[in-house]
Amino acid sequence: MNENITIQSIPSFKRDFIKVDILRLDELHPVVSGNKWFKLRYYIQEAKQQKANTIASFGGPYSNHLLALAFAAKQNGFKSIGYVRSNANEAITPTLCEAIEYGMELKFLGRNEFSLLKNKLLQSQSNALNAVYYIDEGGYGNLGAQGATSILANEKTNIYSHIICAVGTGTMMAGLINASQAHQKIIGIPILKNENSIQEEIKALLLCEEKSFTILPGFHLGGYAKTNQTQFDFMNQLWNTDHIPTDIVYTSKLLIAVEQLIDQNYFEHNAQILIIHSGGLQGNRSLPVGTLVF
Repeated sequence: MNENITIQSIPSFKRDFIKVDILRLDELHPVVSGNKWFKLRYYIQEAKQQKANTIASFGGPYSNHLLALAFAAKQNGFKSIGYVRSNANEAITPTLCEAIEYGMELKFLGRNEFSLLKNKLLQSQSNALNAVYYIDEGGYGNLGAQGATSILANEKTNIYSHIICAVGTGTMMAGLINASQAHQKIIGIPILKNENSIQEEIKALLLCEEKSFTILPGFHLGGYAKTNQTQFDFMNQLWNTDHIPTDIVYTSKLLIAVEQLIDQNYFEHNAQILIIHSGGLQGNRSLPVGTLVF
């Protein structure tokens, strides 16, 4: 693990009245990058305490979470199972191929019954003697949020007035809210069409109900993993101007949102903004060669 995570300025986002930096969690580890280790660490610890021999979780065919779990489980002496939201007759993605290389057994739950079957498996964990330890999709849960609080366990992050992140399951955002200082505003940019449910899912993980946060919808470009050429052009330009690599699912949509909000004068003067780079760069491998310049 890279213990020296950097905070990098984004010169192309700079305006006279605000400061914009990015926390480069993507530099944490080549596989368990971004927010993934933070969300997994306490689950793995509990799995050891329960003497499980296998850790299982859930995700789509391009899941950063499943890939990170496959690697982390192997490193910690566990077998791993990935329950995938796709069908066995579909092409295996580069993400799933790599997960298999780290020893993960894949089981395909299909798309229509995925949520129902997932919930049944999660409920089976109530048996304390179960040798399989289950983690919800994306690391969602109290232990995942607890791990995510340590993202801000750095005095350097205390100076910021606004902390902004992409939102999938909401686990990382809940951790950021729990760890935030009284003067800090936590803003989430959903990358799923789940604006109606994500608020309550985040609130369920908060340690203090009185802590406020803001969800700004409308930047998902059509839904999870939906892309377009304008997005690719933005990613390439950002790399050329600021040398920041982004992914197609999370961080590029987050940064597009932040730039638009800046241009719309959303932030007050003298705002100090910290963007959380949550990793996920491996997802770019699904693009045709040459789409991105990095």
